[in-house]
Amino acid sequence: MRIRATVAAVTGALALTALAAPAAQADAQGADLHLPSAAERFGVPSAKPAFRAAAAADELPVVTKVTINSGKAVAVGTTNAKTFTVSVTASHATGIEDAFVALWHGTAVTEEDLDGVLLPNEEAATCTASSATTSTCKLTITAYPGVDLYKNALAGTWKVSVGVLAGDYSVYENDYHATHKVQRYSKLTVNASPEPVKKGKTITVTGKLSRANWETGKYAGYTGQSVKLQFRKKSSSTYTTLKTIKTNSTGNLSTTVTAGVDGYYRYAFAGTSTTPAINAAGDFVDVQ
Repeated sequence: MRIRATVAAVTGALALTALAAPAAQADAQGADLHLPSAAERFGVPSAKPAFRAAAAADELPVVTKVTINSGKAVAVGTTNAKTFTVSVTASHATGIEDAFVALWHGTAVTEEDLDGVLLPNEEAATCTASSATTSTCKLTITAYPGVDLYKNALAGTWKVSVGVLAGDYSVYENDYHATHKVQRYSKLTVNASPEPVKKGKTITVTGKLSRANWETGKYAGYTGQSVKLQFRKKSSSTYTTLKTIKTNSTGNLSTTVTAGVDGYYRYAFAGTSTTPAINAAGDFVDVQ
């Protein structure tokens, strides 16, 4: 595991490095992926000056909080790009000048070991100070299906790289600060019939669970997944689980229940590491 933590002194004005947009970092084959270091991002020397080489760890900026997409997994569909906010709260005796957050996928941050990178849209973060020493810095990241997310194997856990630049130009950077989920957007349908139905008769409830295929740009059935059939009475706001069934080889669902009272039927999927949880909208059945 590589962790970069660098203290650097800069005598001139701070230079900010312009970064290419995420779409330029990866083509459909995922070539030329690169995760910039602190030196590249903030425009500071990568080597430690001799007079700062013995700097103590407590002279580095201290990161107290990192938030990705408000703490929710990043779910991306087949056509629309997904833009989400990332933020870093950090402190240092000289204040905070800038911050950097990126998501990356692979076995290491070297170019030959990366197969996915999501970089900020902005050249510099927008930092808001809560005190003379502490600031929260925000950036946005855009994930493009079929470009940044060019293969389905990228769905799942990504690593989070974080960098912070202090007022004295000391830099903290950790390529393994945290992990975050990037998932294939899911859809779930339901249809209960016949409508209306006589009490005691059979109701057939069908549906389909599908998820984004980043390689084809279409939605495909999610096979072999456990899905709950739930029901709530017309007078209630709470769903109860009637049974659990599995999707077939095309992601379809079908089961039967006995009509009792008026109410709504829906399917509920708990999600997996690669695909978010989703509930179908309830389908109302009038029992006569």
